[in-house]
Amino acid sequence: MPAPSTTKPARPDFRFSPRVDQVGIEERAKRIQTRSIKNESKAQGLKMVLSMMDLTTLEGQDTPGKVRQLCHKALHVHDELPGLPTVAAVCVYPSMVAVARAALGESEINVASVATAFPSGQSALEIKLADTKMAVDAGADEIDMVISRGKMLSGEYDYVFDEIAAIKEVCGKARLKVILETGELDTYDTVRRASDIAMHAGADFIKTSTGKIQPAATLPVTLVMLQAIRDFHRATGRMVGMKPAGGISTSKLALHYLMLVKETLGEDWLDKHGFRFGASSLANDVLMQLMKQQTGFYQSADYFSIS
Repeated sequence: MPAPSTTKPARPDFRFSPRVDQVGIEERAKRIQTRSIKNESKAQGLKMVLSMMDLTTLEGQDTPGKVRQLCHKALHVHDELPGLPTVAAVCVYPSMVAVARAALGESEINVASVATAFPSGQSALEIKLADTKMAVDAGADEIDMVISRGKMLSGEYDYVFDEIAAIKEVCGKARLKVILETGELDTYDTVRRASDIAMHAGADFIKTSTGKIQPAATLPVTLVMLQAIRDFHRATGRMVGMKPAGGISTSKLALHYLMLVKETLGEDWLDKHGFRFGASSLANDVLMQLMKQQTGFYQSADYFSIS
């Protein structure tokens, strides 16, 4: 696993982030969705998708029992199908990190926690830092923070940079995923600039969305962010991961995302350390497709646990 970034971030002039070719981005994303996948590659790809998932519960009605149930699903995605990989992480609110940590025990599944006044980000930096520290102290392996979109859209790029860098420092050994909330950013150029800011400020992953705003993840937006990661890696040698979240509910679409990653960044990103899916509803569709591959028949959705 690549170590989280600990070097003091440099601050470029983000006014000069590269412009995005909107027509080119959308055309390439459209072409990806016309591609077919051979059956022998499909099962391997579906297992890879499963291994990259962050199962998530982020509701006001979350209880310790609901979090334990989600952790049980993470540990036993479908016992009737042996040899499946575990998911990458379970993502919860800071108040539920200790519950998830205990429920997952010594497994390799990480505990991720949202922080920084998720999902709006509308709070003072001191509160965001305390929110993050609470999650880290409770045992979170990963922090999913939200940027201040109002500041970003107002052109206060140094503010966004400094806030991310401050949160990164509090994370310690925990890996930092920076959520851009691309559905609230106005253009692909803004998405590209926000991606550059997040990576230069120390992000270990950049993430499209909270899942609370529509549109959430899309192939074109993801491609913009993947290209930003590619350019950052070429310039610095540092590998940053990518996480599309929200709106990815079918196995076919998930496999198209993997194709986009492989063609843009290469095979080094094709594991849970380089790419994640924030799409809990996707898990059961992947399991249904894997059972179809093995048995030749689709099982009813009732055969798979909801959480």
